[in-house]
Amino acid sequence: MTETPSKQIQGNFFEDFALGQEIRHATPRTVTNGDRALYLALTGSRFALTSSDAAARQLGYPAAPLDDWLAFHVVFGKTVPDISLNAVANLGYAQGRFLRPVYPGDTLSTVSEVIGLKQNSNGRTGTVYVRSVGSNQDGAAVLDYVRWVMVRKRDPDSPAPEPRVPELPEAVPAAELALPDGVEFARFDPALTGQPHLFEDYRTGERIDHVDGMTLEEAEHQMATRLYQNTARVHFNQHVEGQGRFGRRIVYGGHVISLARALSFNGLGNALTVVAINGGRHTNPCFAGDTVYAWSEVLDAMAIPGRRDVGALRLRTVAAKDRPCADFPLQGDDGKVDPAVLLDLDYTVLMPRRR
Repeated sequence: MTETPSKQIQGNFFEDFALGQEIRHATPRTVTNGDRALYLALTGSRFALTSSDAAARQLGYPAAPLDDWLAFHVVFGKTVPDISLNAVANLGYAQGRFLRPVYPGDTLSTVSEVIGLKQNSNGRTGTVYVRSVGSNQDGAAVLDYVRWVMVRKRDPDSPAPEPRVPELPEAVPAAELALPDGVEFARFDPALTGQPHLFEDYRTGERIDHVDGMTLEEAEHQMATRLYQNTARVHFNQHVEGQGRFGRRIVYGGHVISLARALSFNGLGNALTVVAINGGRHTNPCFAGDTVYAWSEVLDAMAIPGRRDVGALRLRTVAAKDRPCADFPLQGDDGKVDPAVLLDLDYTVLMPRRR
């Protein structure tokens, strides 16, 4: 008697990936103003461009776009059933570009290409490198990024593939940043944010304590992750995770990114939009009940070729749990990452210049 194949989605294991493989992810998602409102309720983000149609139109946008990280999480969430359902950890990001704004009514879908594979020395896991592209209903790319994930093997005795680790740039250069068409940042009024600081007021090496903290509740992080349609079991299933390494559900690391970005408003309130992800690591797990704080360092203040109305700040934002960031925690006494640090993210934002 022929065995009937399982109808359930089991996710891919390391052996199921091949260099050059293209994966078209399921369930296109039409985003709405309801998503915007729920995202605001879950993060408290206060950036003017994504909060106010009037502010966005003043700059030349047709309406307020969705928050950049909300768009990212929706695109990312599509990839989880195929890329990271059997992951041990999401290890890092690089070469991410936000290519065009996403508006309510847009339908987002995602395609990924496997660009690297390397079995780990334990023989039980391997690292998979993918480039994912999110597109709208017109087929226009809205963002793309590279991430690498540690994925379990189905059979530890299966042969290892030829290792291939892609070469990735340290940062997205200013000349490759995508600026929205028809937008004039010189029209921006800092009174909208209550913060006077513009591009010229930030210097390389400057560190900014964002001061505020936000305690994350169990229902909030699960609701946020469901909003993104991220199906990773580790975020939802207490019955299973209660018997696991931590004994509880882990907060989706992308939601920590969103909280850090929201907290950064205090000090970077005029950083209107995110245009690049240069690199990033989730260094320690976050759990419900943790209070998230954040600080940022200006890595570079970059002029944009041909633009006098706006500049680009390359930022390093660090999020920590249950530890205010006045002392800018990063390393512990042993020289390793401080156990309070949750996130170390290198990204680029656009900020208006002085008229």
